[in-house]
Amino acid sequence: MKKLIAIAALTIGATVLGTNNVHAQNTTATTTVNITLNDVISIDAGSTAIGNTVDFNYVTAADYNSDQTINKANSLKVTSTKNFNVKVKAGGPNFLNGTNLIPVNVLTIKAAAASGTMGGTKNTVVLSATDQNLVTNAPLGSALTLNLDYMIPSAKSSSSDILGKPAGTYTQTVTYTATAL
Repeated sequence: MKKLIAIAALTIGATVLGTNNVHAQNTTATTTVNITLNDVISIDAGSTAIGNTVDFNYVTAADYNSDQTINKANSLKVTSTKNFNVKVKAGGPNFLNGTNLIPVNVLTIKAAAASGTMGGTKNTVVLSATDQNLVTNAPLGSALTLNLDYMIPSAKSSSSDILGKPAGTYTQTVTYTATAL
């Protein structure tokens, strides 16, 4: 029996000393993902108001005696993370051709009938050198488009604002500003 006890003790000892210890292992991993947002408002590339021209041509008597409207699709393309306004103003009080002047208030700017994807309240603006709201409280969004109509009404083109001025090209810049609310 002493022999049996010795064999049992050796077997238990060999089992305990001869086996690898199994440790608990991780079977899952956790990573933190951060998304950092900044407020953005931008008049995007692809806006035809960037570096483009609007050309009115008065060639015939009929041109001076009728409304002229030029539609510009995608005049403005705005991306904003908040609701916003769009303002418009002229770079000065007059269209210039050397020392010859035509007041900027001959030009009206408004959203076209098919105004695009930009929401908000759209206003008709008689151009001036002071900021005016063209669109108010437009909802946030990405690449929202606004198609614009530029119009010189016959009441202006057949008045002394334009009639009697020397022939030539009269120029002025128009600036659009998008501002987050």
